[in-house]
Order: sequence, then C-alpha cells, then structure tokens
Amino acid sequence: MTDLETQILETWRIHNRIMLFMLEHIPEEALTSTLSKRGGRDIARQLAHIHAVRAWRLESFSKKMNTPLVQFEKGESPSKEKLQQALAQSGEMMEKYLQHCLEQGGTVSNFKRGVVPMLGYYISHEAHHRGSILLTMKQSGFKLPDALKWQIWEWNKR
Repeated sequence: MTDLETQILETWRIHNRIMLFMLEHIPEEALTSTLSKRGGRDIARQLAHIHAVRAWRLESFSKKMNTPLVQFEKGESPSKEKLQQALAQSGEMMEKYLQHCLEQGGTVSNFKRGVVPMLGYYISHEAHHRGSILLTMKQSGFKLPDALKWQIWEWNKR
C-alpha cells in the first residue's frame, strides 16, 4: 500500500472516530430533539440516516464479506447504544470498502469519479449532519461539552 493510500484510509478512520466521539458526548435525552416543525428527523434519526447511507453503499460489498449490517426501521429513533453499534460497524466496513476500491486502482462501482471523490462525498454528507446535530442540541437547550466543541477539529490528535 502506498503512503497516499494509507493517508486516504487514515482520513476515513479519523472522520469515523470523530462521528463516534460526537455520539459519545450526546446525552440520550437529546436524541429526540429536532428543530423541525414538519416531522423532520430528530438527532437519532439523523444518525440512523448516516448509517443507512453508508449501508446503501456497502450493501453488495457487505454480502461478499458475509457481514450483515445493522438495519433500522423507517422512522425509527434508535437508542444511543444501537447507534454506536451501527456507526462503528458501518465505519469499519466503509474502511474495508475503501481499501478494496484502492486495491482496484481507485475505481468505485456506481461512483464514476473514483474513490477519493467518493470519500469526499461521504465526509461532506456526514459533516453536514454533524453540524445540524450540534446546532439542534444547542438550540434545544443542551449545553455542548467543551470537548465536543473543540476536539472534533483536532484531526492531528484524533
């Protein structure tokens, strides 16, 4: 594996650790918070959505790896424990999928621009939801722990 390939995988690992770190610092009672007045996703459902998007990408790959991914019911607001399990599992499987794509010369089925743009897409998508989750917590009256506010940006330490 080249140094660049190692860096690509490490980028995903750091990102996934930050997602799990954020979830670790969200109080269980905050998971039902939403800013939507029209039935939009609460925090738990946003996190379940992140997992579901990963699972959609990984569907055929996880079958090849004989690793069924955690599934949530449509509209389900999973517990913190279930979300931690699901995001840890799909995060590890995404890393394996990225490695597989790198071993195939960077090609990705159904993502014609390749593995690096796909990685950028997933990190951007999940960071969008991370920001939405933190804003929802703040506007719903949950004090964000200092560790959560600042350590999500410390990529050299994560």
